[in-house]
Amino acid sequence: MSSSTPLARLQLRGITKRYPGCVANDQIDLNIQAGEIHALLGENGAGKSTLMKIIYGVTQPDEGEIRWHGETLKMRDPSMARTLGIGMVFQHFSLFETLTVAENIALAMGRQAGTAQQLEPKIREVSKRYGMPLEPERLVHSLSIGERQRVEIVRCLMQDIKLLILDEPTSVLTPQEADELFTTLRRLASEGCSILFISHKLGEVRALCQSATVLRGGKVSGHCIPADCTDLELARLMVGDAQGLETRHAKVSGANLFLQVDQLSWYNPDPFGTSLKDIQLNVRSGEIVGIAGVAGNGQDEILALLSGEQPLPKREALRISFAGQPVAHLKPDARRQLGLAFVPAERLGHGAVPDMSLSDNALLTAFQQGLVSKGLVKRSKVVAFAEEIIRRFAVKTPNAETAAQSLSGGNLQKFILGREIMQNPKLLIAAHPTWGVDVGAATAIHRALIALRDAGAAILVISEDLDELFQICDRIGALSSGKLSTLANTLETNPVEVGRWMAGQFNTDAVLS
Repeated sequence: MSSSTPLARLQLRGITKRYPGCVANDQIDLNIQAGEIHALLGENGAGKSTLMKIIYGVTQPDEGEIRWHGETLKMRDPSMARTLGIGMVFQHFSLFETLTVAENIALAMGRQAGTAQQLEPKIREVSKRYGMPLEPERLVHSLSIGERQRVEIVRCLMQDIKLLILDEPTSVLTPQEADELFTTLRRLASEGCSILFISHKLGEVRALCQSATVLRGGKVSGHCIPADCTDLELARLMVGDAQGLETRHAKVSGANLFLQVDQLSWYNPDPFGTSLKDIQLNVRSGEIVGIAGVAGNGQDEILALLSGEQPLPKREALRISFAGQPVAHLKPDARRQLGLAFVPAERLGHGAVPDMSLSDNALLTAFQQGLVSKGLVKRSKVVAFAEEIIRRFAVKTPNAETAAQSLSGGNLQKFILGREIMQNPKLLIAAHPTWGVDVGAATAIHRALIALRDAGAAILVISEDLDELFQICDRIGALSSGKLSTLANTLETNPVEVGRWMAGQFNTDAVLS
């Protein structure tokens, strides 16, 4: 090596990892310099998560070597990685739900960092400084998805790290919060911290990262300087065929009113939750309505009330109606019989049971589709239904008996969405439908939603991705502190205005229907 060539902080040479039926990583080479922000790009299932787990010591490679500051080592476990100064934020959270924020962070940092109580002031200070305020004494199970993501990020930022690995860190942040995070990451890089950044938001990659390695099918398919590429050029490197990635979906006006929410107020007894105030919402058959909002502003509560997970007393049944029929007092299965399908925000644990097979997960919500007769499961029909989901929605999996937790995030999301769409719902409610999925999977999901809309379904999408909402929605509004803004035609507003609504700057006196 030339004396003028800087020594890479992290080098991977020939990293290979095999699983039954597939090679997740195939001879991967990767260099990351001190102070470099390096992107790792690829479709869901391309091998990114496996590679990150190898770097962090969660998984051991079958072949290849890891060099840290030029020295070859075996990354035995995450504890060793953290000792070296490597921190990682996983796409799927690794938090104990029955412990507080401070207790989770204390566990990750070890005894030398102090007790949870001793860490609380620093957690408040660090989280506030980075624009991700946290209450250290809150139990994790009471946090929204966005707030849990903040815990993961802050937990790493509190450590003296030399390499920070971020897997989809902005998926639950507003554009403003993402900008604040990028300011922090650039400052960390200027101080010498290396950052390995995984994101499917190509605009973010182009704005933030100095270099990128692209994986396809478990192999390195190319390297590039993101700032010198367009989004479409990056997408082509990731998926090969970029056909349909620039689709512009036509905006439409809905037909008959299907979902009607009338002056819905709900007091949340959880002191850390959000109460809803006078929610007025209409969704018509044949349209997609989008609701934007920063995590923790009432999304979880309105989803629970609409899905039936949180029914209201019968005297308030009229607060929510399907095609004029009061449903606010009904449980989820009764609402499903009236045409509801539901895609929750949390894929693993809520949308799917992690250790159950895909076929069993298909049965969980689709049992009314002729899959059960006289209390007996028709196993062959269940498997056939799951296989049809896999085929129609291009889910990458060995077969229908594969455990849900073994799928990549994007493929599991396609399976859950496909399971709901194939029940031909009259109303589909989808939370964060493309959270953490690659550009190809997001395009496929958007096409499926548009096709369902064009078939006459009413669709409500709750998301924190403004780009997504403006791309697929016909009307849009925003939640802030439990209040819903006026709904506007998407073509008659813009992200800046919706961003103001997300901050609570709106008037709810009139609602467009």
